[in-house]
Amino acid sequence: MALVAVGQLTSTASMANNLRQCQILVKKAVQAGAKALFLPEATDYISSSAEESLSLVKPVQESEFVLGLQEEARRFKLPIHVGVHEPSSQTSSQRIKNTVLWINEQGEIAHRYQKIHLFDVDIQGGPVLKESQSVEPGMKIEPPFETAFGKVASTICFDLRFPEIGISLRRQGAEIITYPSAFTVPTGQAHWEVLLRARAIETQSYVIAAAQVGRHNEKRVSYGHSMIIDPWGRIVASVGEKADEPEIATATIDLELVKKVRAEVPLRRRTDVYPEV
Repeated sequence: MALVAVGQLTSTASMANNLRQCQILVKKAVQAGAKALFLPEATDYISSSAEESLSLVKPVQESEFVLGLQEEARRFKLPIHVGVHEPSSQTSSQRIKNTVLWINEQGEIAHRYQKIHLFDVDIQGGPVLKESQSVEPGMKIEPPFETAFGKVASTICFDLRFPEIGISLRRQGAEIITYPSAFTVPTGQAHWEVLLRARAIETQSYVIAAAQVGRHNEKRVSYGHSMIIDPWGRIVASVGEKADEPEIATATIDLELVKKVRAEVPLRRRTDVYPEV
């Protein structure tokens, strides 16, 4: 068993300020005795326009934000799971990548996942967001990776609405599935908790969902409510919607509970009737 921390903050277009917020979260996680810290989608920055985002994005080896987090991971021997932006592999592209990194306790980037499903919505009474205009979609479900507390698998935000990814990751051995996010307030109020609990129940895995919270700029407000859910679908840690300072919540990852739930309620898929995901 191991204690892990889920972190919540309000990122802005200032990467220096966002790094300072993350350093507060690292300190809180270390003081709590956590063996890993999970941070939200787009922790490095949230911009007010596609043009601003393109002007801010840097390769990870040049990003003061990522370099700063790598130093924190090395200093405290604390692995960090964090959502960032990266430049497109196509030099002429005007779009960027929305990715998540696993920075191990040596400060090395040991895993990377690029967001597959992009958030293109026009909700009555809510925001109009077209992520595909400025972000290029990933093309691969990355397999789970080993940690000291279990096999972790990454997804990002809007991926939460597609159970196929979680089911595929469970089939590949995932015991913990992450959903770092920046959910809007209308979609968060309606769907955040129920979707996260559904993903935990159907995959019989721990779900760790670090979320952005509060007002980032004149256009963007995030719902918050970072949480950790166990394989039975119970919320075992939650931050809520406070946005006045960076906060964490902690929970113990118990792989024996994963085994128990999977043994007592075996999910034997009828792949002779429908395709395996």
